[in-house]
Amino acid sequence: MSISAAQVKELREKSGAGMMDCKTALTETNGDMEAAMDWLRKKGIAKADKKAGRTAAEGLIGVAADASSAVVVEVNSETDFVARNDAFQALVGNIAGIALGTDGSLEAVSAATYPATGKSVADTIKDAIGTIGENMTLRRSAKLSVANGAVASYVHNAVTDGLGKLGVLVAIETAGDADAARAFARQVAMHVAATNPLALNEAEVDPAAVAREKEIFSDQARQSGKPENIIEKMVEGRLRKFFEEVVLLKQAFVINPDLTVEKALAEAEKDIGAPAKIVAFVRFALGDGIEREETDFAAEVAAAVKK
Repeated sequence: MSISAAQVKELREKSGAGMMDCKTALTETNGDMEAAMDWLRKKGIAKADKKAGRTAAEGLIGVAADASSAVVVEVNSETDFVARNDAFQALVGNIAGIALGTDGSLEAVSAATYPATGKSVADTIKDAIGTIGENMTLRRSAKLSVANGAVASYVHNAVTDGLGKLGVLVAIETAGDADAARAFARQVAMHVAATNPLALNEAEVDPAAVAREKEIFSDQARQSGKPENIIEKMVEGRLRKFFEEVVLLKQAFVINPDLTVEKALAEAEKDIGAPAKIVAFVRFALGDGIEREETDFAAEVAAAVKK
């Protein structure tokens, strides 16, 4: 099939590979973008963690917490200018506070009453669109709670208390000192903000992601020409390394890289005074999974002149 320049450009931006390598990869995979990425990785040309373009939604992440639970919400706006608006910031902060009194689901938060207006959160956002003059949306929300222990929150580069571009929640269950547990959970939340793990433990990693990595590792290992039994050991080693990179408990703790998060938790139990377990985490980065429509400003101006 014919491969377009646009396809080559898209793959180049996603993979960081050269134009000819991208064209070859697309030709070999009949234009399938994901398969072409895998083809490049198998050849050692593209990195697994290369981002597929920039995320683009503007707005704010908001967090709120009480003694045993915490919530995180994402409210999007069209421009960063609006995200710096005091009224918008107050709206997001209030929504986070309201979300704390719900089960944290998007449906429940949207339907909850916004005290200042007496309307639902969803209808209040609609009214704010008319006031602020820009489209806005409550995109997602999440809540973590524990019966015993603590839930810590962390906002990276906060623009004001509880609001920023990146928010993390970490829940620890323990019968020990809740304040000590919360202090450690906050350190783990900072770690999560920095490392963006895929899952809490190996069992929670998407099996499809593991199978995909295993296939890529196997193809790479076979290119060495070694026997199958050696290849199998090589793949096992690479999978262990993969889990160390993407599983929270297996990652090197950013605050003390000599320890994994799991071992750092064991050390923290001394201060907590009882066994402790990290049971969940949530990480919201503004605009995750939303791609901005890239525009060529010079081309727009040229087109406008021709009209």
